[in-house]
Amino acid sequence: MNRLATPLVIAAAALSLVLLPGSASAAKYKQFTTPSGNIGCIMGGGAVRCDIREKSWEAPPKPSYCDVDWGFGVAVGRKGPANFVCAGDTVFEPGEPVLDYGERQIKNRFRCTSKQKGMRCVNTKNKHGFFLSRQTVRVF
Repeated sequence: MNRLATPLVIAAAALSLVLLPGSASAAKYKQFTTPSGNIGCIMGGGAVRCDIREKSWEAPPKPSYCDVDWGFGVAVGRKGPANFVCAGDTVFEPGEPVLDYGERQIKNRFRCTSKQKGMRCVNTKNKHGFFLSRQTVRVF
């Protein structure tokens, strides 16, 4: 298994817990969407993850360890570069707050900035992160 994949799969699973109705840990997370509604994100639990509904880019080939959905989102955790999400859930939730273009959301070491060209999220401690849009995705 890829060394980077393990923490991000775990972080993605931890982030998915907030999606459970009545979750007591909901206050520990920040959830938002772009004004277009095409990108939804969640911050907390030591990671930030964003999923995308419509895209024109291709994710890398699905790794053998991933037995659920692959390549519909990206995440960055406390350590290492960002990676594609392997998860059987989504961060999209009805009624998510909108992060208007030009605005930022910050939670602990993570910062996401919404722009018309896409969403950029960064771990401010190690500068790893991702840029996600309908046309492109970059992980760093």
